[in-house]
Amino acid sequence: MKNYKFTISGNTYEVDVINVEGNIVRIEVNGTSYLVEIHKEVKQVKTPKLVRPVLREPQKKIEKSDVGSVVMVKAPLPGTILEIFVKAGDIVSKGDKLIVMEAMKMENEIKAEKDGEIRLVKVIVGQSVLQDEVIAEMDLL
Repeated sequence: MKNYKFTISGNTYEVDVINVEGNIVRIEVNGTSYLVEIHKEVKQVKTPKLVRPVLREPQKKIEKSDVGSVVMVKAPLPGTILEIFVKAGDIVSKGDKLIVMEAMKMENEIKAEKDGEIRLVKVIVGQSVLQDEVIAEMDLL
């Protein structure tokens, strides 16, 4: 129900729209009910359609850039480092857990994509990192 105030020739009227069916409207003016016919085309009210953006597939692999035989392990999302499972000199196999980070209130495991030796870990526990920031370097075996 919608409420309106109209001033016509200095007189104020309180109008409540009770019901609308096609071009017939039931209104109440200052407490008195009336049926009113609308003389122009009535557009059908449509419920707004919620349009959501297309979500891209979640990143399945950590993006890395190969520089010769060195792999740069990058943070897939901005977040905070929670645990580090490797140190420089460690030998890792494909699928081994390297680092756990919190991003968007979820824990994300960063795993080795290939067999290799950890050359350098560039983060510490509690450190905040940005998306695509290099968090470790690894030599391929």
